[in-house]
Amino acid sequence: MNRFVNVLSKPGAKAEIQGVAPTQFTEKDGLAIEKPNTTGYAPKSKPRMLDRSLDFIVRMSGSEPVFFFILAALLAWALLGIKYGTTNLWQVLISDVQAIVSYVFDSFLVRQQLNAYDEEMTVAAELQSRILSHRRMLAKLDLETDKKDPEKQARLTRIVAQYQNAPEFSAELPAETQFGRTITWFSHVFGHIGTVTVYWIGVFVWIGLGHLDGYSDKWQLYMNSASSALMVFVFAFLANIRERHSAYTLSCLNAIFKVDSTLEFRLRLLTGDNIDNDVVIIPAPRVSIVQRVIFYYTDLVGTLVGITILLVMMIVWVAIGPLLHFNSNWWLIIGTYAGLIGMNDGFVLRNLQARLRGYADLEFEKVEAEDDKLFESIGQPIPVKEVTENRNLTQRVSDAMNRVCAHEITVVAGFLTILGLVAGASAMKWTLTGQLLCNVPPSLIESFFMIILITGHNSADDRNRLDLQNLYERRLSFLAFVNGVQTLRDESNDSQKH
Repeated sequence: MNRFVNVLSKPGAKAEIQGVAPTQFTEKDGLAIEKPNTTGYAPKSKPRMLDRSLDFIVRMSGSEPVFFFILAALLAWALLGIKYGTTNLWQVLISDVQAIVSYVFDSFLVRQQLNAYDEEMTVAAELQSRILSHRRMLAKLDLETDKKDPEKQARLTRIVAQYQNAPEFSAELPAETQFGRTITWFSHVFGHIGTVTVYWIGVFVWIGLGHLDGYSDKWQLYMNSASSALMVFVFAFLANIRERHSAYTLSCLNAIFKVDSTLEFRLRLLTGDNIDNDVVIIPAPRVSIVQRVIFYYTDLVGTLVGITILLVMMIVWVAIGPLLHFNSNWWLIIGTYAGLIGMNDGFVLRNLQARLRGYADLEFEKVEAEDDKLFESIGQPIPVKEVTENRNLTQRVSDAMNRVCAHEITVVAGFLTILGLVAGASAMKWTLTGQLLCNVPPSLIESFFMIILITGHNSADDRNRLDLQNLYERRLSFLAFVNGVQTLRDESNDSQKH
């Protein structure tokens, strides 16, 4: 019984993260090792085949072929709509397809976010693990003695400057492809506050014109179709930019870890240190009860349990089709279910993105603080930190809107809104109009939250790129200094021999 309770209570509790950087031994089993194992950063493979399979499916959902396939499908729908778009069934059909596609992508996006969090926290732990070794070995170099000799110190400064000016120390991380830069530009357009404003202007214009059609079911269906098509595009676009940015980040981490492992190896050669790197444990974050419930839900969604439930619901939906004579009301049922769950997931996704990003940022701030202490200990200037440009009013408004949308209270408010929509549809006995009540508002709200999700992703990605660049430059400066110390000591040894 206790084991069953533990299984149920495990989701939602963010576990501690352990990480240890691969030790760059200079000697093993009595044999000298001549060069570091600079293989870059190696993501950890998950032990269960099911998890690996799910991750593969998620990666494919963000691939370019899937993205272009969805674009082609939307174009085909728009062209066919010229002939069939006036029928209720055609409008309901796109609503159902959108709700199901969005529902599935919700699960994929949640798993993407959870995987990214685990990866970033592991990276932070491995960087902290290596910093501990750097600190231990720098203490063995006895740099204070060198600092007392002005001539030696001046010579060291010149040597370090020569290394820093060498081509291999040009502090350039891998560049994105032209297609990648284009998509990144579009992501900033879609996530701009101006796009959000245009979106809501369109919604209010639609509401204002409703009286011309008596606020009919067809009037609602037109907006439902438009928002449905928009949402399918935004989900596919968001999955693509996340997967592509994740791949870009991995290429940057490869470059950073290659320099860091070389730095560790050179320090070990200088000091004769052959001690394993320490394991670093990042404790689990403390969260409120409401946030724990949200995390519990995302853990279930991230394991794609929601998709399994959707499949069961679709079987039930098909089974009751003959009872409703496969009419428009029946067609809307599955869209209503998926739409309501999708709306809730939109609130949850924005909260998840902000919370996990905050935890990861905190750990990378610790890495930066420890790096600053290392520079202070060796008496070297800290490389000039690149920062984001002064944010204008529009960007500040976007950030404020992001914070409000990411708050756990907003998630609760969204859930209560869903209960209100269900109550309203129940009062209408789940007629076509009642079901549209549970389709149109959720579709509009979820589309808004997906655009906000792009805004949040852009902000996090911009900051992440700067952090990676600064981290890389600090590692190159460390390596230049260690190379300088090695060169200076080689010169000293040579002079003593002669």
